[in-house]
Amino acid sequence: MPELDTIFRKAVDDTASDIHLSPGEPYIMRQYGRLQKVQGDMLTADRCKQLIFELLDEKQKARLLNDLQLDFAYELAGLGRFRGSAMMHRNGLSAVFRVIPPRIPTFEELGIPDVVVKVLDNHMGLILVTGATGHGKSTTLAAMVDFINTNRSHHVLTIEDPIEFIHPLKRGIVNQRQLGLDTLCYDTALRAALREDPDVIMIGELRDLETIALAITAAETGHLVLGTLSTSNAPKTVDRIVDSFPPGEQNQIRAMLSESLRAVVTQRLIPSVDEKGMVLALEILIGTLPMANLIREGKVFQIASMMQTKKNIGMQVMDDAIFTLLQEGKITAHEAFLNASNKDRFKPLAEKEQQAGSQRN
Repeated sequence: MPELDTIFRKAVDDTASDIHLSPGEPYIMRQYGRLQKVQGDMLTADRCKQLIFELLDEKQKARLLNDLQLDFAYELAGLGRFRGSAMMHRNGLSAVFRVIPPRIPTFEELGIPDVVVKVLDNHMGLILVTGATGHGKSTTLAAMVDFINTNRSHHVLTIEDPIEFIHPLKRGIVNQRQLGLDTLCYDTALRAALREDPDVIMIGELRDLETIALAITAAETGHLVLGTLSTSNAPKTVDRIVDSFPPGEQNQIRAMLSESLRAVVTQRLIPSVDEKGMVLALEILIGTLPMANLIREGKVFQIASMMQTKKNIGMQVMDDAIFTLLQEGKITAHEAFLNASNKDRFKPLAEKEQQAGSQRN
């Protein structure tokens, strides 16, 4: 049995989201957004290499030594899966493992509103889940696929690096392809996908121009495409996509994106007020006709304003979502201030909270 299995069990018991292995440090776990060192001996470079190599097959070891980095998945029966990312650096070999729950959470458990569920009624178009690394994009994407798999007789094709959540046989068919094992790259898999009769295509990450172009093309040609981008809000998501293309192609891409974009869901996990969990804040853009006109005309600077005026159909900007969580007593004013874009809105509240805390102490 690999020695890391014991650490993985402790991480699950302690509700940690990530485990870090690095030479010169003990085991480090991320709990509720904060890194915590586990009491124990410092890991040496040889020890780290031994622990990581115990989890890999011979092909993975060779790829890691050749590429100096490797993304992979490890499954521990009865406990769950772990997404590993190993890398060489100046001190030796390190790795970070993301804990993947054994069961795909529902929209209700995640705190996803009904407007997002309604967006999934579209049978074609592009739905993007965005946000920083570690803020639950893959989990939301998995919940979307599970919802479709549970409620519709659809063929869902996923392209992931690596496969995280395993989708069981339900009402639909879910074929999951892992980069490096089942396909060589995203663009090759996407080109093939268009000939494999999918109703829904899920792309783990839109990481380069060709992948983005193929995703938009697939969305335009009758498929529902789900994907992620590491962007901090909806306007920046639109800019990121358009700016990926050469200047001479950007007008055409704006037109294509305006017609295919159904929603952008940007999420941020914020420590709860009791510091025993994380609370989800969501920014939601819906691809309405007026929104499509803004994208087509390149008026990205007006997107946030339109989102604020269209709250009646479920749109909201991140700062409003954070303010609602604060009003509901789910997060502190300090955390609201740290996570807000417009910090001036939350600074007086954070200062008032700090003064109240000082008076109690």
